[in-house]
Amino acid sequence: MNKKITNAAIIFITFIVLTACGSAPRFTSRETRFEKRTPPQTENLDRYKNAEPLETVTGIASYYADQYDGKITYSGEVYDMYGLSAAHPSYQMGTVIRVTNLYNDKSVIIRINDKMPFRPDRIIDLSLGCAQELDMVNVGIQEVKVEVLEWGKGRK
Repeated sequence: MNKKITNAAIIFITFIVLTACGSAPRFTSRETRFEKRTPPQTENLDRYKNAEPLETVTGIASYYADQYDGKITYSGEVYDMYGLSAAHPSYQMGTVIRVTNLYNDKSVIIRINDKMPFRPDRIIDLSLGCAQELDMVNVGIQEVKVEVLEWGKGRK
């Protein structure tokens, strides 16, 4: 009898441990992927509209979205994929840039708030919000012009 109870207890405990180890689904935005939500409060960068660029670079931009949504950026801010922000391999945090889609001439003025690894094939990673503003979500990557309007004073 004791052996029966012990075996049943071991099986029960093993069952509990194994089910506790199973991965619980975390929040994912796959079901609502890329839907518009209320835009976050962002700094008004209109004063840079007519600013002369300090540096101009052209190359390929991509965007990053739900995999990083809600995570902390290099600058310490929480990444909001629907916000307007970008990651750059070398610009200091807080650098103000104008990104122009060279295919359709749409542009957006944003601050760099994240760091991306150096990639010889890409010059910048944009948030989904920027990609939507530049009308490049469907293509995923796009040739852009990046104009530095003010150098940042944050971390490099």
